[in-house]
Parts: sequence; C-alpha cells; structure tokens
Amino acid sequence: MAVNNLTGTRMFETFFPIVVLVTLVTLVALVLLSLSLFFGRKTKNRVKDEPYESGMPPIGDTRERFSIKFYMVAVLFIIFDIEVVFLYPWAVIYKELALFGLIEMAVFIAILLIGYIYVIRAGALEWD
Repeated sequence: MAVNNLTGTRMFETFFPIVVLVTLVTLVALVLLSLSLFFGRKTKNRVKDEPYESGMPPIGDTRERFSIKFYMVAVLFIIFDIEVVFLYPWAVIYKELALFGLIEMAVFIAILLIGYIYVIRAGALEWD
C-alpha cells in the first residue's frame, strides 16, 4: 500500500505543473477571447466580408489546376523536413550512443543525401 501511495504522490508531483500550465493557458485564452468579443470593433463592410486567400483577391474559377511540380516540391519538403527532425533526439543522447550512434547517423544522413541527389537529378525541384 505504501508503494502505491508513493507512486501516486510522485505522479502528482510530476503532472501537477502540467495541469497548472494547461489551466492557465486555457484561462488566458478565454479571457483574451472575451475581451476581444466585448471591446472589439464590430464594423462590417463589403471588403471585410469578402473571402481572402493568400493575399490575392479571389478572382476567376475556383477549379484552376496547379502544376504537379507544386505538389512534388511540397511532398519532398515534408519528407525531408520530417527526416531531419530525427536528428534532434540523436543530438540529445549523442554521448550515450558514442561511436555506434555516430556511424548509424552517418548512414542515415548518407541515405538522405542519396535521396536528395536523386531528386535533384530527376528534376523534381526545377520550375519550367
């Protein structure tokens, strides 16, 4: 019974700051939304009610086709960006992994570099 009580106390000590933080963030968000609701300007006009997209006025057909290159660049960016995120945990425990971790990360970076060279040679990043 003492072990469960000790574990419960440790869990409380561990998660209490997180609960306090989430509570404070929620309260601040609600207060700011309430202040803008009560004190904010409520003017309406034709320009404010227009749809807005990427800084361009919405003129023309909404079914305009985009080049496949646009999507290729977006997908490649996401793929390489997500792969680079794996460098952070490696950097955090670099000393614990020692030479093994260095070799594994060198292999990982080499694979990424091979993929990047392939993408460049295939012309996926060139705009015609």
